[in-house]
Amino acid sequence: MKEIEFASASYEQWQEQAIKALKGKPFESLFTKTVEGITLEPLYTETTLIEKLGEQLEKQVATIRTMKATDSFEIAQQIYGDTAEQFLANLQDSLARGNEVLTIDSRVAFEWDESILTSLADFITEYTFKFIVENGNDPLMQVFAKIADDKKQAVTGFIIAREALELADFPNIRTAHSNTVKYHNDGANAVQELAIALAQASDLAKVSTSYEAFAQKFFVSFAIDTQFFMEIAKIRAFKVLWKAFSKGLGAEAIAVPVVAETSVRSFSKLDVYVNLLRAGNEAFAGIIGGVDVFTVHPHDVLTKPTEQSVRIARNVLLVANEESHVLNVVDPSGGSYFIESLTADLVKEAWQLFLSIETAGGLAAYDMDAKITDVYQTRIQQVETRKASLIGTNIYANPADEMAVECNEQFVDVKRLAIPFEKVRESYAQQKAKMAILTFGELKNFKPRADFVAGFFATAGITMEQSGALATLEEAERWLETAQYDYIVVAATDDDALQLVPALLKVKQEQQLLDVAGKFKEQEQAWRAAGLNGFIFAGQNIIEKLNAVMASLKEVQG
Repeated sequence: MKEIEFASASYEQWQEQAIKALKGKPFESLFTKTVEGITLEPLYTETTLIEKLGEQLEKQVATIRTMKATDSFEIAQQIYGDTAEQFLANLQDSLARGNEVLTIDSRVAFEWDESILTSLADFITEYTFKFIVENGNDPLMQVFAKIADDKKQAVTGFIIAREALELADFPNIRTAHSNTVKYHNDGANAVQELAIALAQASDLAKVSTSYEAFAQKFFVSFAIDTQFFMEIAKIRAFKVLWKAFSKGLGAEAIAVPVVAETSVRSFSKLDVYVNLLRAGNEAFAGIIGGVDVFTVHPHDVLTKPTEQSVRIARNVLLVANEESHVLNVVDPSGGSYFIESLTADLVKEAWQLFLSIETAGGLAAYDMDAKITDVYQTRIQQVETRKASLIGTNIYANPADEMAVECNEQFVDVKRLAIPFEKVRESYAQQKAKMAILTFGELKNFKPRADFVAGFFATAGITMEQSGALATLEEAERWLETAQYDYIVVAATDDDALQLVPALLKVKQEQQLLDVAGKFKEQEQAWRAAGLNGFIFAGQNIIEKLNAVMASLKEVQG
């Protein structure tokens, strides 16, 4: 084996073979443009990476490895509870089972009274915490008045609020932060999040007495989405950007903590256990990218987390920490041609956007909300047309899945991508229309379209019945004449449909809606004039079509 050598192939040779395999499709069809405006190439090589970064590659890798605030990451599992007693019991259980950072959102179902604040004060003198509060007057903030003067120096933690807070006598609590999570939940892309983080840091640094004083109180918060490699690169890019930002302030960069959480914008109330898979993917991306503190949201966090779901979420990080061995490697993604290239792209684009924000007069003067809205609309359009998958929601949906009606107030404002599908499923559940697929010809011929139609309506919670293989035109006409369905989709080959649809339109019952699977642009006008409701095909906007069918059903049913 030592004597075997494999000849290396150049990018040009690979490209030549790829073009042959594409069989007429352009080579450019292998390139993918992301919502960040970054083009993903089909192959990354050492040569192309060196051409892009040159000597900057070594500097990029070195910066990322020196700009991590800690050698590991800490598990920050959020504590839940309906009562103060249950909350404290869950807190103690969480610590006993591997939690390291007490993560508490002040919006709870009980009052932060003297008793629980006193008990909580004892815990935060021993454990690091992450508080999510509205402002300095938040009731949870009264916990700091319960801490003895001789213990204030030892208290460590992070406070996430709308504005930076001042906590006298608590030098090790970080209260100044760039919080990109809100923008992430509104639909921001990775470039925008990074630029926003720098812009917020810039505003805070301008009012600080020194860079050192600012950096000692500062941290950044990110939400980690399902785009695995993009999210790894996002965290790595921040470290490069932070060094450049610090240099711009005339200071030697001090590494600051990166506090992260799993993204909720990709969570769905449909097929909720898929949220667990998403969370695991996101957590691993964050850890590889180099976060310092991480929170995994339970898979049912959109409604009401249970003891089991909280434990599973915590175990996601415990498995990553204790079983994956990923933390035994410094910067495990460092040197990857793809990730290093993607990191460099994010650095370049985010820095340019940050400069544009600064030129405009800061984040408050820059019309960021409108630009994020544009990205959000792109994301929604991609999900509704299945250009982007939301497993269990817009594809591979389970029509028998029951959607919870409860709602966690902490996440009601998140612009989740699944919301249009959740709403349309609610509408169809109320309509209770009878729906079926008329399958014509041999099984091998109609099955692809029948399966597509079934999956299409499964996203609305509908199980489509099927006629069975109808072999002749007469048989199909007889079936349709007696079919007790409100809505029917014809699934057949193009050639069969050209003969079948006009005949069926002549015999269909007056109150029946008839659609056909496939695109028939030449026949569309004539068929619609003869009574066809419409068409179902790949690439169609699912939500628009489902809403149109619902409107037609309501119209014919009065």
